Amino acid sequence: MKKKSVAIIGAGFAGISTLKIFKDYGFDCVVFEKDAEVGGVWASSRRYPGLTTQNPKDTYYLSDLKMPKHFPEWPEGHQVQEYFESYVDKMNLRKHILFYTTVTKTYLDKDNKWVVEYTKTNQIEKQTFDYLIVCNGIFSMPSIPAYKGLEEFKNAGGKVYHTSEFNEKSWAKGKNVVVVGFGKSSCDVASAVSDVAKSSTVVARNIIWKVPKKFFNKLNMKFILLTRLGENLFEYIRPKGAAKFLHGAGKGVRNFLLSSVQNIVTKQLKLKEAGLHPGNSLETIARANVSLASDNFFEKVVSKKICFEKTEIAELLPSKEVVLMNGKKIPADILVCGTGWKQEVPFMEEGVMKKVINKNGDFRLYKNQLPIGTHHLAFNGYNSSFYSQLSSEIGALWLAEYFTGGLKNMSDNDLIAFTENHLAWSKERSAGKNSKGTNIIPFTMNHVDELLEDVGYDVSGMTKFMQWNVPIAPADYKSVIKKTIQRFEKNRKDKFFA
Repeated sequence: MKKKSVAIIGAGFAGISTLKIFKDYGFDCVVFEKDAEVGGVWASSRRYPGLTTQNPKDTYYLSDLKMPKHFPEWPEGHQVQEYFESYVDKMNLRKHILFYTTVTKTYLDKDNKWVVEYTKTNQIEKQTFDYLIVCNGIFSMPSIPAYKGLEEFKNAGGKVYHTSEFNEKSWAKGKNVVVVGFGKSSCDVASAVSDVAKSSTVVARNIIWKVPKKFFNKLNMKFILLTRLGENLFEYIRPKGAAKFLHGAGKGVRNFLLSSVQNIVTKQLKLKEAGLHPGNSLETIARANVSLASDNFFEKVVSKKICFEKTEIAELLPSKEVVLMNGKKIPADILVCGTGWKQEVPFMEEGVMKKVINKNGDFRLYKNQLPIGTHHLAFNGYNSSFYSQLSSEIGALWLAEYFTGGLKNMSDNDLIAFTENHLAWSKERSAGKNSKGTNIIPFTMNHVDELLEDVGYDVSGMTKFMQWNVPIAPADYKSVIKKTIQRFEKNRKDKFFA
């Protein structure tokens, strides 16, 4: 039996789940990871103070290994990385991972094999593979704005970090800290450092809705937002069944539920008292990444322990001050930027990237997985969601089925039409904030359903019915993955690897 090989770039949830599933299908796998450890955004080199999961531990794990019982409800960053390490060892995956390895170039050779060039211990090396799967994630390259006066500020001793680079709370002790942005990482950092910093100020031009960990300080948010009912309060591009009812004859019920949640959030987080009410409907939460409220953040804004400026930075001064667009000048020893990520694939040739990214800069990936018109190339994990680990697992399963001939063939024209239509809808419903086509929040389970339907599963059974009322458990999908692999071994494995 002739083995086929696959190169996987990145060892976060997408890379590790792709490795596990492709290994179980019988592929020879190599994972290239530039860091010293697995975990992606959870690796120690990228963890900021106050980092926790967005969703509870019983909804955030790979289907065949639950989070340890002794972990808190919302595991901290180092605990998620510990989970990664235990998963890799339990599944015997570590021997397939090359650490401290940076991929510098990938290209097809004359035999249509993927050549991966990489540096390891300052040596340039290369290997050849049948398939290439990019799992470096949508949070791989920190983006810091080119503020006026940035270099002068740094030369004068001012420190500038991306949130992923600000790794120690102690760095802020006795310092004036300015944090840019209103995403989860920015608010986490501001809340964490406010206990030790001389001053803690958040500067953000846009206010978005935040979700408390527990509604009424009692009801876990997973019972509100991590169910199919919660997801389908927002209208999907291809609604089915009960979702059609909620946005048709039952829209009054849907509107009541959504407005009730909005009222609870407004009162519980004291948004008006903090001056941080977004001024629009909670429905707009579907336009961007759903963001969990950072511990004590709003209380600290109300008590003035955290200062908040709804504006932008105009300039940085060598006197270690920040000039704001509203005319204010505030002291800043440290500037921490929660200003997003550059979604780039620097190791891919320009000709290939023209097929991956459209003229608007959006990733043109069929089902967020497949670049159209390329050879044995795929992406996994290019979908921002609450259930990122589950969508990565099912995405890996979908790709394994696709590459081994288990999916229905579609013409490039059909793939293009589907993808362009989905991108247009995504951009419209998110007001252009669709993370270059990769944002699927809040429609994770709709996405997972469509991938499984392609694989050949009816997702309308009892599990799906139950998931309308209780949070989705990744373990529900363990048997689906196992049965799909068994089906491949029985029907196609010998022919594929012949």
